[in-house]
Amino acid sequence: MARKSRTEYSILNILTGIGGYIINTILGFVCRMVFVRCLADDYLGINGLFTNILSMLSLAELGVGSAIVYALYKPLAQNDQKKIASLMQFYGKAYRIIGIVVAIFGICMLPFLNFVITEPPHIKENLYLIYIVYLFNTSSTYFFSYRSSLLTADQQNYLVVGINYIVTIVQSIFQMIFLLITKEYLSYLFIQTIGIFIYNVTISYVAKRKYPYIAANNIQPLDKKERHGLIKNVQALTVWKLSGLLVNNTDNIIITYFSGLATVGYSSNYTLFSTMLNTMLNLLFNGITASVGNHNATESKEKKLGLFNFINLANFWLFAWATIGIFVVSSDLVLLCYGSKYVLNQNIPFIIALNFYMVGMQNAVWMYKNTLGLFRQGRYLLILTAIINLVCSIWLGKIWGLFGILLATAISRVFTNTWYDPYAVFKYGFRESPWKYFLKYFRFLIILFISGGICWMICENIHFGLIVNILLKVIICSIIPNGIFWFAFHKEPEFQYIENIIENVKNRFLS
Repeated sequence: MARKSRTEYSILNILTGIGGYIINTILGFVCRMVFVRCLADDYLGINGLFTNILSMLSLAELGVGSAIVYALYKPLAQNDQKKIASLMQFYGKAYRIIGIVVAIFGICMLPFLNFVITEPPHIKENLYLIYIVYLFNTSSTYFFSYRSSLLTADQQNYLVVGINYIVTIVQSIFQMIFLLITKEYLSYLFIQTIGIFIYNVTISYVAKRKYPYIAANNIQPLDKKERHGLIKNVQALTVWKLSGLLVNNTDNIIITYFSGLATVGYSSNYTLFSTMLNTMLNLLFNGITASVGNHNATESKEKKLGLFNFINLANFWLFAWATIGIFVVSSDLVLLCYGSKYVLNQNIPFIIALNFYMVGMQNAVWMYKNTLGLFRQGRYLLILTAIINLVCSIWLGKIWGLFGILLATAISRVFTNTWYDPYAVFKYGFRESPWKYFLKYFRFLIILFISGGICWMICENIHFGLIVNILLKVIICSIIPNGIFWFAFHKEPEFQYIENIIENVKNRFLS
């Protein structure tokens, strides 16, 4: 079968991801509403806390996945089956070791749970049993799903995403049924375990069917030079991953310590919306990442820079629009879905929206940093990000509670990777000055605050029924920002880039 073009693979990846995610998101909302109504508040807190703890344990992955995906781009483009098989053999051995390490360190965490959860949660199940189930779900994944990276690197992430959403949708339906019938949290978890196992086995089978040579018996190991190069990239990614986990996954632990599990549950209702939007928008960018990697390997610097500028503008447009929606509408959605006792002060959706925007605006930069192989640049600066976040979270958490902890995350990003990562991409990737990027960044920020401020002032004067309020606010937060963005950018060269893409797609599919 003839291979598709970069554009066709990107479209397949994006459509599959978004289509499945929309269905899965609707089910996720319904499932969470069932969860909240069937179980005590502390179960939400346990869910968020254990997820964060085990995400931190995934440090054992050490960036092997990102290093291998980058290493696969060239041999996949050249159809070098021997090199692909050797890389996957190395990858498989590494991940089996990682799965064992995660399990061991996870078990070692058991005695320390009481230090994090200072007050006994209001649950009937054994807390340690719940943790063990979470640990099994996390560690077992490493023994199977590493082969999904081969599909991702080969621009076929639509297969990975499609299988994942089919399994997740079926899993969510069964979880809701069992929660409504039994009101048992363990049944909810065990169904999740079965779903994870089915996904892992399925994705492994598909990869072996598409690339049978990765399961051959006579695979040659990587030579010493190649292993050394991979290990150096892994070492750099280890620092990056550790710092990222300390920045992104310590908040719930600190919130639990200062404010209790229930507050984690309350805040998670807000972060759920931002996480869902972030995931959906990232599907767009994840869908084109492998194609961007291919583009970087074959095109001139001018074309690389042109595509980056287009992706960066598209990135701002989508994430700024979503940021305004999170700030203005999320409290009404929480009120509708979970009830008035879960609604928090407006400063919480504001700081959640700010963190959402700051991370989202790094998408284009991180995409190019990874696909250009710039793993070693700025790796130690990220340790400073984690230190600033931890110190400020403890300090500001004592003063302002939940708001202070979330504000600390934004502060740590401002002083480190928000400015350095784009600097590294331009200096070491494009060999260009980053000042044009920074000027655009500040221009984007000004436009965001103007658009958001107008939407906020208008929506503050809307006082109808709750559902009508939500609908009107969504409409306002869609029309006004997009109108302002179009007025500000429609004459930019980056905006014209999309016309060329549309024309190419039309020619490809209609010819």
